[in-house]
Amino acid sequence: MTNIQHMSLEDIMGERFGRYSKYIIQERALPDIRDGLKPVQRRILYSMNKDGNTFDKGYRKSAKSVGNIMGNFHPHGDSSIYDAMVRMSQDWKNREILVEMHGNNGSMDGDPPAAMRYTEARLSEIAGYLLQDIDKETVPFAWNFDDTEKEPTVLPAAFPNLLVNGATGISAGYATDIPPHNLAEVIDAVVYLIDHPKAKLDKLMEFLPGPDFPTGAIIQGRDEIKKAYETGKGRVVVRSRTAIESLKGGKSQIVVTEIPYEVNKATLVKKIDEICLNNKVPGIAEVRDESDRTGLRIAIELKKDADQETILNYLLKYTDLQINYNFNMVAIDHYTPRQVGLIAMLSSYIAHRKDIIISRSRFDKEKAEKRLHIVEGLIRVISILDEVIATIRASENKADAKENLKVSYDFTEAQAEAIVTLQLYRLTNTDIVTLEEEEASLRERITLLQAIIGDERTMYNVMKKELREVKKKFASPRLSELQDKAEVIEIDSASLIVTEDTYVSVTRGGYLKRTSPRSYSASTLEELGKREDDELTFLAQAKTTQHLLLFTNLGNVIYRPVHELADIRWKEIGEHLSQTITTYGVEEEIIHAELVDDFDTSAVYMAVTAHGQIKRFERSDIAPWRTYKSKALKYAKLKDDKDRVVLLTAVGSEDVMLVSQKGYALRFNSSEVPIVSNKAAGVKAMNLKDEDVINSAFLVTTDSFYLLTQRGSLKRMAVDVIAPTSRAKRGLLVLRELKSKPHRVFKAGSVRADEVALDLFTAENSTSAPQELEILSTTGQVYRVVLSDLSLSERTSNGSFISETISDEEVLSARIINDTFVTK
Repeated sequence: MTNIQHMSLEDIMGERFGRYSKYIIQERALPDIRDGLKPVQRRILYSMNKDGNTFDKGYRKSAKSVGNIMGNFHPHGDSSIYDAMVRMSQDWKNREILVEMHGNNGSMDGDPPAAMRYTEARLSEIAGYLLQDIDKETVPFAWNFDDTEKEPTVLPAAFPNLLVNGATGISAGYATDIPPHNLAEVIDAVVYLIDHPKAKLDKLMEFLPGPDFPTGAIIQGRDEIKKAYETGKGRVVVRSRTAIESLKGGKSQIVVTEIPYEVNKATLVKKIDEICLNNKVPGIAEVRDESDRTGLRIAIELKKDADQETILNYLLKYTDLQINYNFNMVAIDHYTPRQVGLIAMLSSYIAHRKDIIISRSRFDKEKAEKRLHIVEGLIRVISILDEVIATIRASENKADAKENLKVSYDFTEAQAEAIVTLQLYRLTNTDIVTLEEEEASLRERITLLQAIIGDERTMYNVMKKELREVKKKFASPRLSELQDKAEVIEIDSASLIVTEDTYVSVTRGGYLKRTSPRSYSASTLEELGKREDDELTFLAQAKTTQHLLLFTNLGNVIYRPVHELADIRWKEIGEHLSQTITTYGVEEEIIHAELVDDFDTSAVYMAVTAHGQIKRFERSDIAPWRTYKSKALKYAKLKDDKDRVVLLTAVGSEDVMLVSQKGYALRFNSSEVPIVSNKAAGVKAMNLKDEDVINSAFLVTTDSFYLLTQRGSLKRMAVDVIAPTSRAKRGLLVLRELKSKPHRVFKAGSVRADEVALDLFTAENSTSAPQELEILSTTGQVYRVVLSDLSLSERTSNGSFISETISDEEVLSARIINDTFVTK
């Protein structure tokens, strides 16, 4: 019968994932604090050493080593074993490589290594020091996965590998990033800590000042290094080593000779090349990877008179020429992952080496004592040689001979065994001298080993001596330069913009783009890419160094640097604001667009809302904000959902004219409107009747204005008919009230005088096209009226209908159309 257990899914998942997490934390991704190795690395080193695949012998096919490791110790995929083996052989990843490899073992460009059937490997000489004395019962062994062989749970580690080669890994709930260090510096710190167990971190940092990456480069931030060594967490800046070289013709180039640790060189070069191609910073002519077998070299050739400092700073800030390295020093300590500082790491290593040295000394002492016992027996045999020979000859067999020797001469079992197996040549006269010398040597060795086991000072002296031997043999100069402070990179954003001529277009519906002069000149105005129900509201020739401000009817202002606008062909529709401004509404429209050179000027804007509020605010209040790419800024506070901005314009000392839907017009000077912040609501503009709203507002810059009613009646009036007065009054009626089907203002505005305009397509002066009002009726009929052709009407006149049928059709929309845009 099947044994079925009834358990909740929650319990099963928790128990299984807990087991899995424990496994990958302890047995896969994190290094041991004592030898600095992950299990797969330890198994690689142990298996290769066991197979005799060491530095003093020939190279062996990697596939053979991987097969042995997989078959005996590591029951996982061959690729994971080979990848770990390859990484241990890469001198740009490890400060001291543990595996030597013949063949393609990858590159700094991220190239994959050759398959293991092509490469050959062996242990490096320094790896032998990690395994030294492993056969002397120095470390605990555990059964392998199928209980056929034993493997070490830690290596003896004759040098502090965890700090020397560092570690990186991700497990469940834990990750580790320990940087590599200089072998000589680490050993000096360990030796000092042995002599001064209560040493402070500042003193240890005199010996071990910081990481030493195999790729060199410059490490900035000594305070952060100290913080990392205290807590196990910290962040330093790692900067490439660069120099400026002069070239012919007044040109120069930035040469990179060292890059930050674990940065992919090919990806870095590609990124710099993209910056060059996209002209994100002006002045880069070409990027070349000139690295060869002599070392790394990236040449960034600059154009003549390029700003070297700005370009270098930009590349440091926006590419991996400079990175932040985050210390996260987590290691397995007593089967538990711990975030450890420098003192904890070194102390754990010292405690580990103490155990190793004492265990090794006990093993060697026991072996020496056994040998001394044998030597003592052999020396005694030589003095009674004839009697012993006679006893042996009289014996029946080996066992009998041994027994006779034990009984007759009081030899022990071990001594009797050595005597009966003694070869005859050992009985020469000289052998007694050799044995006596060996005896003296063994007694001296046993005394020393006993001192190591019994006296801590002697043991620590041995530890220091062995560490100094490793330092003497393998020490190398520091590669990374340490600097106290991380430099703050400041870039003048204006210097990054390549000055180019362009054309900026904005539609009322919120589509914007910049167009190259070439694409613009090859098209006509009518070919502008836009939706059928949309209209062009702004078009101007611009420089990429200028700024574009867009004001909407919902009181929002949107900022875009011209160089950030998408460069799109004239015939294509452009980028809609809702693609970047998440709050851009369906009913939102652009009512004013403007190009500005800077935000330091004392320019002032005026805003008028339909529900009768008016305000002035300064351009400096809407200077670029941090989140401009995704958020708009409020410039007008609306009363409710139905309120709208009817006028937004730059204003000086002009009069402003307000026209309400019910036919009241009010004129006053803009100086009466206080300047407030962009967040303020403003003041009362006009004393409106119930259910009346301000329909139109405009600055008085010409001598006449037009007025269109919803019934299609149109008239032109002299501005002087509306005498200037003060703010917040009702104003004068400009329509005669009718009992049936009364006229209501649909649109009003200035009528401009004829003037000379700049044709943007030919860039030549030409006579302005007459200002026309295009009116669309509810039945779809389109009417066009030249405003300057209208005669002046009385203030109380309702004007003239634009057609015989328009009164019944009524007006759906009206707009001023200009055949030529006039640049401001």
